[in-house]
Amino acid sequence: MSSTINGVLFAEMIKAGARNLSENKQIVNELNVFPIPDGDTGDNMSMTIDSGFSAINGASGDESIESVSSSAAKGMLLGARGNSGVILSRIFAGISKGLSGVDEADVSSLGAALSSGVDEAYGAVSVPVEGTILTVYKDAVEYANSHIDEGISLEEYFDLFTDELKRSLDRTPSLLAVLREAGVVDSGGAGFVYIAEGMKNALNGSYADDYHHTDGTTAKKVDISSFNADSELKYGYCTEFLLQLLNSKTDTKNFDIDGLTAYLNAVGDSVVAFIEGTIVKVHVHTLAPGDVLNHCQQYGEFLTLKIENMTLQHNETIIRNRFEAPVKKPHKKYAIVSVASGEGIKNTFLSLGADCVVDGSQSMNPSASDFVKAFETLDAETILVFPNNGNIVLTAKQASELYKDADVRVIPSKTIGEGYSAISMLDTSSGDTEQIIADAIDAISGVVTGAVSKAVRDTEKDGVSVKAGDYIGFVGETIYTDSAKRRDAALELTSSLDAGSYDVVLLICGAEVPSEEGEALYKELSEKYKRTEFIMIDGGQPIFDYIIILE
Repeated sequence: MSSTINGVLFAEMIKAGARNLSENKQIVNELNVFPIPDGDTGDNMSMTIDSGFSAINGASGDESIESVSSSAAKGMLLGARGNSGVILSRIFAGISKGLSGVDEADVSSLGAALSSGVDEAYGAVSVPVEGTILTVYKDAVEYANSHIDEGISLEEYFDLFTDELKRSLDRTPSLLAVLREAGVVDSGGAGFVYIAEGMKNALNGSYADDYHHTDGTTAKKVDISSFNADSELKYGYCTEFLLQLLNSKTDTKNFDIDGLTAYLNAVGDSVVAFIEGTIVKVHVHTLAPGDVLNHCQQYGEFLTLKIENMTLQHNETIIRNRFEAPVKKPHKKYAIVSVASGEGIKNTFLSLGADCVVDGSQSMNPSASDFVKAFETLDAETILVFPNNGNIVLTAKQASELYKDADVRVIPSKTIGEGYSAISMLDTSSGDTEQIIADAIDAISGVVTGAVSKAVRDTEKDGVSVKAGDYIGFVGETIYTDSAKRRDAALELTSSLDAGSYDVVLLICGAEVPSEEGEALYKELSEKYKRTEFIMIDGGQPIFDYIIILE
C-alpha cells in the first residue's frame, strides 16, 4: 500500500489516465445527447489530457508532485478543446494549486488538492450546470474526502473516489432532462471516469508503458523540393518553445518577461511571450533561431522546441491555404477572429471583414493554443472573437486570458448564423468597445440558425421520431422534422420556421451536397417564398448538410 505519491508516480498516473481515455474515447463520443455526429467529447478530453501528458513526458525521478502537476496543468491549459476539455484543464489547474509546496502527497494533501480542483472547475463556468462532469467530479471528491482517516491508504482512497464517480455518473440523467430523454449519461463525466480509472491502475502498479502522446492530428508531410540550393530564405523560421526557468540561472520569481519580449521583437516579429509560474511560452518568427535559443537558454532549459522553415511552408501553402498569414498584419484598432469550417464559409467570413478564421467545427473544436496562434498573426489593440459554436466559447475565453498583447473580447456566438449576422453588421468606427460588443450581442439575438444533418441513432425528441440514417431539421437542441430525404428535411424545416416572414435567408450547402441539389433547392425556396431574398453559399462544411440562416 502506498502512503505518498511523488512526481514520477503522478506523471505515470496522468499517462495511464490519458491512455485509458484514448482507448475508450469513441464510447464517450457516442454518448452525445443530440442524434447527429457531433459527439466529440471523448476526442476533446483525450487531446486535452494528452497535452498535459506531453508536457510531463519523461519526468525525472527527483521532480516533486508540485512540479509535475504544474507542468501538466499548463499543458492542458494550452491544449484544452471544447467545454469538456476546458473544464478538465481547470480541474487539473485546481489540483496543481492544491499541491503547491508539496513534494510528495499523502492522502490528506491529495484530498485537499482534488477539492481545490472542484473550486477551480466551478469557477471557470459562468453558470454551472449540475448533472455534468462538474457534478460527477464534485460528488466523488466529497465522498472520498469524507472517508479520510488515519488508516486509509491512497489505493483505498482512489477506490472510493472512482466508485463514487461511477455512481454519480449513473445519477446524471436524473439531474438533466436532456440526458434522461436521450437515454444516456453525461459524456464529460464518463470521460473523467475513464481518466480516473487509468490513474488508479497506475497507482496500483499497472503502468502505461506503451502509450505515446498524440495531438490528434496526422504528421504533415513536408515537400522539401520547394526549397532547394537556389532558394532564398525570405520568411525566416517559425520558432516555438516552452522554457523552464531555473533558479540556478535567473531570478524565477521576478523574471523580466517584458525584457524578453523586447528582445524578441528586436530580432523577429509575430512575437508571443508569456509566463505561467516558472514556464515561459515563446513564439517568434526570426531569421536567426539559434540566436534566440542561445539567448533564452541563459535563463533556463527547453521543455519543448519546434522550428519550421516558413519560406518552405509558404511555397507549399501559398495557393492551398488562404487563412493563415506567415507574418503579422498591419496594425489595427480592432481585429476580428472567427471560427468556421468549410472553404466557402471561411471565405464568406473573410469577405465580411474577419481578419483571421480559425479552423473549427462541430466535430473538431480548436484548442486554446490554436486561438493564441491566430491572435499572434494580428497587430491589433482589441481582438473580437466569434466562436460560432457553443462548445467553443469556453476555449476562446481561456485563450483570451492567456494572450497578453491585445485586449481580447469573446462575443458568445453559438452558431454560424449568429457569427455571420454579428460580423456583417459590425461597426467599429465609434471606438467604443463596450458599445460595439453590445451591438454585436444584440445582432446575435435577432437571427435564427437552422440546420439539416443525418441522424446517427434512433431517438424520440420534441415529439419527433428520429430514425438512424434519416435527415433531421433542427434549431439548437430542438428537432422540428425527420425525413428520409435531405431536400425534404430542408423544405420542412424552412416551413416550420416560417421562412417567408424573414427578409433574407441564407442557404449554406455542406460538403456532401451535390451542386445540382443545392441549386434546385435554392430555386424551389425562392419560388415558394417570393418576398424573401434567398442567398446560396457553397459552404463546404462537414456534419451539416444545410445551414439555414434567417434574418
